[in-house]
Amino acid sequence: MGDPVPVGECVARVTPAPVRDPGTGFDLVVRSRRAVLPGGERPAAVGVRDGVIAAVLPYDAPATALAEVDLGGVLLLPGLVDTHVHVNEPGRTAWEGFATATRAAAAGGVTTIVDMPLNSLPPTVDVESLAVKRAAATGKCAVDVGFWGGAVPGNAGGLRALREAGVFGFKCFLSPSGVPEFPHLDDAGLRAALREAAAFDGLVLVHAEDPALLSEPAGPSYPEFLASRPGAAERRAVERVIAAARQTGARAHILHVSAAACLEPLEAARRDGVRITAETCPHYLTLTAAQVRGPEFKCCPPIRDDGNRDELWQGLAAGVLDCVVSDHSPATPDLKVPDFAAAWGGISSLQLGLPAVWTEARERGYRPDRVVDWMSARPAALAGLVAKGAIAAGRDADLVAFDAGAEFTVDAARLRHRNPVTPYHGRTLAGTVVATWLRGRAVTDDDPPFGELLCPT
Repeated sequence: MGDPVPVGECVARVTPAPVRDPGTGFDLVVRSRRAVLPGGERPAAVGVRDGVIAAVLPYDAPATALAEVDLGGVLLLPGLVDTHVHVNEPGRTAWEGFATATRAAAAGGVTTIVDMPLNSLPPTVDVESLAVKRAAATGKCAVDVGFWGGAVPGNAGGLRALREAGVFGFKCFLSPSGVPEFPHLDDAGLRAALREAAAFDGLVLVHAEDPALLSEPAGPSYPEFLASRPGAAERRAVERVIAAARQTGARAHILHVSAAACLEPLEAARRDGVRITAETCPHYLTLTAAQVRGPEFKCCPPIRDDGNRDELWQGLAAGVLDCVVSDHSPATPDLKVPDFAAAWGGISSLQLGLPAVWTEARERGYRPDRVVDWMSARPAALAGLVAKGAIAAGRDADLVAFDAGAEFTVDAARLRHRNPVTPYHGRTLAGTVVATWLRGRAVTDDDPPFGELLCPT
């Protein structure tokens, strides 16, 4: 356990893994009076052997182990799964990279990320570019890493080969992506990608904003930028995806829903049996347009008003929105110019997603198990990461000690991602990650990275 994956290879994590008699001893036992398990929160002792959870026992059960940790009243969570991360390496490694992104992930309780096919150079749109991406990641990852492929004009015929080479699905845009090497799809291109993916039950992820309803901002202010990307553009694009998914029978997933106007068509489509899911992000659940101070808050689609945020929480609680993932999309500080029309759009929050969401969720009366469902179990299910997302026998021993009552003030300069830019700077958040274990091994700054490169089962 712990050796870097050779260049060009990936590991399919499967469950349930073979589990020997739990009475024969463990490599590690972690005890907590507040373990968040699939059936809810309760006291438990988690026994780990060979990187896998071998048993979940009563908190005070006797157990023989090489090492034991008792967290007392500190929460024990399954490692979070973040299926929306822009690592940007190779090509734009000055923006972010595998070493820095995965250290930030581990510090934030995230033990698995799935990397987006842009903004790296080359983008991950064919088998050859996937090999380049894997080579760039090898030996640098502090957590487990999978990869999405890209669906762009003209590559629908290569999606099956890309899936067979090891991507978990395919991202596309319905509006300009912001980088010329990753063009967006029109309706015909979207249907072609969905039709091809449906042939092998692949998943297509969609950045859903309709370009016909977008405009150039009238000026440099945030209200002018917000007006240029209305919620109606999201809703119309979501309706286009629903129509295409209904016609092709494909699985589609709507990325980073920011507009509550999308909830009604999503709910109706799911009632009709359309195979569609959707996500939102910590910044849409915790920030509002009135709080925007500078370009570090800029993202596409944009952060909207407080009433819209309340509706997103309602949609999440009702299951219309499936999961919460970061859309960590960093850039160098010089690209965050003080002009919302010209600044690079992207939020850096990989390390802060859990405390940000927990801070708001706690205020709204949600328990830790709901947050775990949104940020671990459901993202794992979305990507088909069957060994991740729960503290259960046979799953990977990806564990997080989380002190839900502690508070801290965010200092961007102390975060692990490459550039000290985040809208959460100076904000007081609840909940600190005390320790992170990846496959039963503590992730620390003192040890070389031992994350694996993942491929679908």
